[in-house]
Amino acid sequence: MKLMDDDFNLEYLEGDQEGIAVCSFTRPKAKNSISRHMKNQMSQAIDFLKFEDNIRVTIMRSQVPGIFCAGADLKERVTMKPEEVGPFVASLRAMSAELADLPMPTIAALDGAALGGGLELAMCCDILIAANNAKLGLTETKLAIIPGAGGTQRLTRVLGPALAKELIFTGRVLDGNEAQTIGLANHAVQQNDAGDAAYQRSLELALQISPNGPIALRMAKQAINKGSEVDLQSGLAIERLCYAQVIPTTDRIEGLTAFKEKRPPRYRGQ
Repeated sequence: MKLMDDDFNLEYLEGDQEGIAVCSFTRPKAKNSISRHMKNQMSQAIDFLKFEDNIRVTIMRSQVPGIFCAGADLKERVTMKPEEVGPFVASLRAMSAELADLPMPTIAALDGAALGGGLELAMCCDILIAANNAKLGLTETKLAIIPGAGGTQRLTRVLGPALAKELIFTGRVLDGNEAQTIGLANHAVQQNDAGDAAYQRSLELALQISPNGPIALRMAKQAINKGSEVDLQSGLAIERLCYAQVIPTTDRIEGLTAFKEKRPPRYRGQ
């Protein structure tokens, strides 16, 4: 365990699951709503992960049954002065950007409701897996505000402007199956008796990812993220630059050698 707190913790798995980090919401009384304290804990965890070269995949989940994250802590928000709200939302936006920019692949496991800022955080991850009974929605317009931690932009890039507008204008909430159908979730899984089906599927996927070359994973993520925001020719140039960074690695030689010797590769991130 690297970081533990009453509201949020970061765990490094061991044994066969080595190389996988799990970030968990653990604030049941407030439905994992994001307070100043929780935001600070999340930022601290993200800062740890930025520089952890041995972590190959990060999973974000909740340990509270039925809830991923209910968004902003509205009880705390109502006590803020108007001049305090803007800077706090800006800090959430910056934290969300840092989560999206983590170098390793990230997976959001939604075994419960991910609403407002909770869904915004989930969309910062590379892959989103939802239980069939999870609830997903950007519901801010129901409170006379708008998504402020990147939701208007990330949802539009995933679904396109027309569908993003419909969901944000109405504040509509989707279940996991609907989220998968429209392309918001990569997978929808039948919830199990333990209430952690999305996490278990995320862990399975992480175990498929983690044996692969860690530098290659990071460069692939960078090429996709940066290339998707530009025209094709510029994207191809970004891919070329990212590819150039894997050529001198010992991992690349290990991959070729392991293929020749018909054995699993042993990558070291070098």
